[in-house]
Amino acid sequence: MIHLTFPDGARREFEAGVTGVDIAKGISPSLLKRTVAMALDGTVTDLTDTISKDAKIEFLGRDDPRALELIRHDCAHVLAEAVQSLWPGTQVTIGPVIENGFYYDFYRETPFTPEDFPAIEAEMKKIIARDAPFTKEVWTRDAVRDLFEKKGEAFKVELVDAIPAGEDLKVYKQGDWFDLCRGPHMTSTGKIGDAFKLMKVAGAYWRGDSTRPMLTRIYATAFAKKDELDTYLHQLEEAEKRDHRRLGREMDLFHFQEEGPGTVFWHKKGWTLFQSLTNYMRRRLSRLGYDEVNAPQLLDKSLWETSGHWGWYQENMFAVKSAHAYMNPEDQDAEQRVFALKPMNCPGHVQIFKHGLKSYRDLPLRLAEFGAVHRYEPSGALHGLMRVRGFTQDDAHIFCTDEQMAAECLAINDLILTTYKDFGFDKIVVKLSTRPEKRVGSDALWDRAESVMMKVLEQIKEQSGGTIETSINPGEGAFYGPKFEYVLRDAIGRDWQCGTTQVDFNLPERFGAFYIAEDGSKTIPVMIHRAICGSMERFTGILIEHFAGHFPLWLAPTQVVVATITNDGDDYARDVAAQLQNAGLRVETDLRNEKITYKVREHSLAKVPALLVVGRKEAADKTVSIRRLGSPDQQVVSLAEALATLSAEAIPPDQKRLAAE
Repeated sequence: MIHLTFPDGARREFEAGVTGVDIAKGISPSLLKRTVAMALDGTVTDLTDTISKDAKIEFLGRDDPRALELIRHDCAHVLAEAVQSLWPGTQVTIGPVIENGFYYDFYRETPFTPEDFPAIEAEMKKIIARDAPFTKEVWTRDAVRDLFEKKGEAFKVELVDAIPAGEDLKVYKQGDWFDLCRGPHMTSTGKIGDAFKLMKVAGAYWRGDSTRPMLTRIYATAFAKKDELDTYLHQLEEAEKRDHRRLGREMDLFHFQEEGPGTVFWHKKGWTLFQSLTNYMRRRLSRLGYDEVNAPQLLDKSLWETSGHWGWYQENMFAVKSAHAYMNPEDQDAEQRVFALKPMNCPGHVQIFKHGLKSYRDLPLRLAEFGAVHRYEPSGALHGLMRVRGFTQDDAHIFCTDEQMAAECLAINDLILTTYKDFGFDKIVVKLSTRPEKRVGSDALWDRAESVMMKVLEQIKEQSGGTIETSINPGEGAFYGPKFEYVLRDAIGRDWQCGTTQVDFNLPERFGAFYIAEDGSKTIPVMIHRAICGSMERFTGILIEHFAGHFPLWLAPTQVVVATITNDGDDYARDVAAQLQNAGLRVETDLRNEKITYKVREHSLAKVPALLVVGRKEAADKTVSIRRLGSPDQQVVSLAEALATLSAEAIPPDQKRLAAE
């Protein structure tokens, strides 16, 4: 007999070998009808699996979040069946679940195109409507190989050949169609529902090898409910409109080119935006007692060996010698030392901390740097500002005593949350990532740090009044200590992990950093790594997409354009622009001999927040006609009122708070 524990805590006895179907049916037919799979000790399995030992059991309906992966997995099998039904002779390869959906790779002489999607989707709906049960059979490796060889499925044969001899394999059937698969699956194809959509096609080499056959990869998505699919498709549509790369071109902010892969060519307006963000952060840090420093870009590899980065992170680093050393490798006088472009700022900050004796009275010492760092990213992973090789970190490292750690983490939390609020992000999740399997430092140190950070996490949730969501990520901490991860949600519902707070036991000890404690002893400081934006380039890209280029006035690269209706207003336009500039606003004039409708359209495309239109009448009355971005209306006000209104809007939120205190 075995004992199964149910979610309500009830514990019941069953014969060994009982299936999930038997148990659900015994409880109630309605439970069996709405159940698509089960979880045993947290692991999702087929409902038809036998249970041979004590376990915690849960029955999953298709609306359970854990069932979403099953829906997508099952849908991939249905996609493959539909394709082979419509185009016999097509070979199937693999079809995994990925973030936001799934794909399946096919081999066919004529590649698939999006024009094939309607026929495929129609066939998929027929298969789903048949509601064939998913049945699992365990076959010998040789039997599976023979079966696929007879079907002419060369790619499946290759997959089977890669599996060790003697190992049994699972084959899942849905009616007459079957596939090699680890599982699990739901009970039948009908449980998939109709909330699925084929998205796009792409080419993919078999096994990622350019010498192997080119396959057609069909990407798709699926959800439990139609409204969830509609929400996702709307999000994609919005994301395309907000794509920072497109807006970067339209707003003339930046560009990329092959001679500098993964590095940003900032244009005047983009650099103004970047500097507005940087200056905001500098003001925040200055008021909180941070000392801004700057460590070298190029450091001998020995420093990175000491820090551990050369061992842990070398493949992501750029290493260099002087050109003379490369050209003259046999020249003993040529400096042959290997240097690395820094991928992060922390080792340099430890060197600054070590320069001069530190006392406990000097702590906490907060060192901040807007440091340019370089990390190797594969060319295929580069993505505008979001994934680059050269970027700026809004990095800081706090050196403190063990007793100061909790207070510093709370202060960092307040800084991060108020910063996000100032940029319009009000839905935040704070995750505590705990010790990974591979780590440095004693268990006692980890126990202490995790205990402190757990208490801080509780305080974060309590202080937010429940508005901040918190969670635990077991085993996801850095190798040198636990960390908080801050995930923000943008205007269209996408989540971005940006800020981090990481406790480090490793680096100060490796470099021999210490302070003189109150009792006169040499004591290793706690080192807290902290970032708010993370990558300033990436955060700028997030802001562009969050605001869809419609920046609040204080952040906009060009805040106001003064445009004329006719040449009669040129002198007045120059005077208006001068007064706005004297008030601290970023202003341009548009005195071109073009129709005002053309000018309005052009500056709207460039996402200028405020357009002041002036002509002969406005010059005589000392007024301006204000047009706001995104509004068809215009308002005629006095120049003095326009100056006062726009000047007030242009004050950054941190300075407004300071003035109100």
